Amino acid sequence: MTTQLPDWKRPSHQPGGGNAMVFYALYGHFTKPINIMPEIYRTTGVPPGITVKLTNREQHPVLPFTEASFARIMQTNNPELFKRIQTAPECIVIQGEIADPSDLNYLRDTIGVATYFLDNGAIGLIDPQQLKLYDGATWRKEIFLPNPPNWLDHAVILVSRETENMLWIHTRGTRKFGRPDLSIRNVPSSYRQAVIDLCNRFIRLQANGEQIAEGQEIVLPTLPPGLACHHAGNLEDPDFNNVHIEIQFPLGN
Repeated sequence: MTTQLPDWKRPSHQPGGGNAMVFYALYGHFTKPINIMPEIYRTTGVPPGITVKLTNREQHPVLPFTEASFARIMQTNNPELFKRIQTAPECIVIQGEIADPSDLNYLRDTIGVATYFLDNGAIGLIDPQQLKLYDGATWRKEIFLPNPPNWLDHAVILVSRETENMLWIHTRGTRKFGRPDLSIRNVPSSYRQAVIDLCNRFIRLQANGEQIAEGQEIVLPTLPPGLACHHAGNLEDPDFNNVHIEIQFPLGN
């Protein structure tokens, strides 16, 4: 009997975007054989272009994303869980790219595979694109169970202070959809929520397949005039691990 899986469509897909990248790391002790049931894990298996690689401490004494520089970030999510994954014996990395995807079924399938490993040996999962650590219950609640998915849970909005009165607001994670992240600089504190709302709007639009045109103006009643989108950066930029859309607030607002 064929299992009917939900179709994760991109209703506004515009071809010609970038490659989507999925990247998850799971920690624990994993046993064989692997038996991923489609009807339970909502997956057809590992998508073409995605690899699943097991490593252990004999091969790599320090498992991926457990080193000290990453620890400062991960410990803010769940310090007790991070301590446990730092001593986990094995790590499975699920990683790869999908060329200009017209739907998001590759993400559905990959999430299902990751969920299987969380049920079969993993104690935690790191999404390095979001800089986020999940335990099994949180992953299920936020990522696996929602259908249709809430795309806002697949990217993160980060807020940092540039000056005493100005913020830098930017995203990480929209490379999962083959789309650029967002960077808005010189944001007055009074516009913080309006810019976060803008980021959420663009995350949804890009997940659904739209592209942001070079020079596209932003006309919203909650934001000042003069804002425009400009393509910038490269995939090696450590702030995003992705290209991004740069939006500069006009000085004096």
